[in-house]
Amino acid sequence: MASITYLPATASTEEICACLDRDAALIVEDVLSSDQLTRLQAELAPYLGTTAKGKNEFAGHETKRVGALMARVPASRDLALHPVVNAVCSDYLGRHADGYQLHFTQAVSIGPGETAQELHRDRGVWGGHIPRRIETQLSTIWAASAFTKENGATQLVPGSHTWDKDRTPEPHEIVSAEMKPGSVLIYSGTVIHGGGENTSDSNRLGVLLHYTLNWLRQEENQYLSCPPDVAKDLSPELRALLGYSRGGPVLGFFSTPGAPGEGVELAAPEKLFEST
Repeated sequence: MASITYLPATASTEEICACLDRDAALIVEDVLSSDQLTRLQAELAPYLGTTAKGKNEFAGHETKRVGALMARVPASRDLALHPVVNAVCSDYLGRHADGYQLHFTQAVSIGPGETAQELHRDRGVWGGHIPRRIETQLSTIWAASAFTKENGATQLVPGSHTWDKDRTPEPHEIVSAEMKPGSVLIYSGTVIHGGGENTSDSNRLGVLLHYTLNWLRQEENQYLSCPPDVAKDLSPELRALLGYSRGGPVLGFFSTPGAPGEGVELAAPEKLFEST
C-alpha cells in the first residue's frame, strides 16, 4: 500500500526536499497556530457564503472555489510567505530558475456528496512543452479544516513523478492525504493527484497556494487578481512573490504610457511602488 510521509514543523529544508525527490509529496504537521486558523476561516467565510458551486466534473458540482486570495484574504498572505515553504521553494525550484513566483491561489471547499476529481498532474497547464526533467512548480494545500478520507482529502500517488506519462495508478498506489487543521501538504507539479470524494456530512476546506519558476506564465494572472492599486499596500516581499519583480536581468521590466517625456522607461517592476 502507498503511504505519505509526515514531518514536524521543525523539519529542515533538506528533509523536506529529500521527501519531495523521493515521493514528490509530504505533509508538514502543525504549522499554523489556532489563532491563524481562526482568522483564515473567518476571512474566507463571506466569500464561501456567496460563491456558487462548480459547474463541471473537474471543478466539482458540490465544490466552491475562491481565488484572488492575496487581495481578498489578508490571512493567506502569511501562508504565502511562510518561511518553511519559501525555503523549500528556493531550494527545490531554484534548481531550474534564479527565482520563483506565486502561481495560483484558491480556497477550495469540498461539500458533502462531491465525487472524486479526475487524477491529474498540475504541470499539464503548460501542455507538453516543458521537458519532464524540469520541475515546473511546487504546490501547497493548507488544511483550514480536518482532511479525512471520508470528507475528500486530496488523493495522491507518491512516486508517480518518475512514471511514464501514460501510466495510470492502481488503487493500492493511491493514498489520501489526511491531515489535521493547520498542517500543510506540499507536492510537486508532476505527481498525480486530485480532490477526493466527500462521503461525510461536512465540508473540507483547504487553501491552495502554488509556486512556479519565474520564467513561466502563472496560472492565475496575479496582476489582474491583485492589481497595482491593491499591491501597493502589500509588503515588498509579497509583491515580489506575486511577480512585481524582475526575473534574471530583464524579465518583467515595464514602461508607462503617456505623453513624450512622461512616465518611466524600461524600469524594474519595483519602481512602480517607489512613491507609495
